[in-house]
Amino acid sequence: MRVLVTGAEGQLGLDIAKLFKSRHEVQGLSRKMLDVTDDAQCFAVIGDWKPDVIIHCAAYTSVDLAETNEDIAYKVNAMGSRNIAVAAEKVGAKICYISTDYVFDGTSNTPYREHDMLNPQNIYGKSKRAGEELVQSLSSRYFIVRTSWLYGLHGANFVKTIIKLARERDGLKIVNDQTGSPTYTVDLTLFLEQLIKTEKYGIYHASNSGSCSWFELASAVFEELGNSIILEPCLTKDFPRPAYRPSYSVLEHMAIRTNGFDDLRPWREGLQSFFKGVGRVLTR
Repeated sequence: MRVLVTGAEGQLGLDIAKLFKSRHEVQGLSRKMLDVTDDAQCFAVIGDWKPDVIIHCAAYTSVDLAETNEDIAYKVNAMGSRNIAVAAEKVGAKICYISTDYVFDGTSNTPYREHDMLNPQNIYGKSKRAGEELVQSLSSRYFIVRTSWLYGLHGANFVKTIIKLARERDGLKIVNDQTGSPTYTVDLTLFLEQLIKTEKYGIYHASNSGSCSWFELASAVFEELGNSIILEPCLTKDFPRPAYRPSYSVLEHMAIRTNGFDDLRPWREGLQSFFKGVGRVLTR
């Protein structure tokens, strides 16, 4: 397959481009190579290469900064996704739009299903919901994949931050009243490869199975590191941030099961795999 990846310098885009290259013809485009907010450039680049599938990872992901940069967040996450969807439709390509658990409000106490009511509570989540709506309305061949708590070798993420802090501090306070599902970028990439080969279009939730709090995730990271740092649980209110964070954003994988795909492994197994592989690079 000819696969074009937007946002190919991001933590997920880099893994997709790397892992797909052995089995597909891949063009990974960074922001410098493809500005998704430029519709003419999107039409020209995609029209020239004519991919079979576009995996749209490019996004404005600065959750707190989005609160004061609303126009930029919508320009990238909504208008940029519109441009990619229209360009994909012009060449008959499938589009796989990477979305987020932040499209939900976090007030549930059971995992969110794919077609539960959306109610994002911050600008980032609202702009990603707008992107979802535009992809759905403009593309006839789309996958929308919502994921959560991404981590991997590339980019900034919670797991890498915790590894860094383990070298610098004797103790940490970690939020224990936000619950979600950590997702290893390699595991998500392997699911995406399953998905894009099919015609099973629609909305999917894809995260590593199970759930934990940020405190429990940090504790698991330190167990893998063999580090005896002192961890103290705290509340979200103890560390106020500009953007609202959902207290519960666990994703139910109904679409994965009902469409016959292999589910992502439990989050702790994904974390262990990370440390056995690329995590070694970070802990040297």
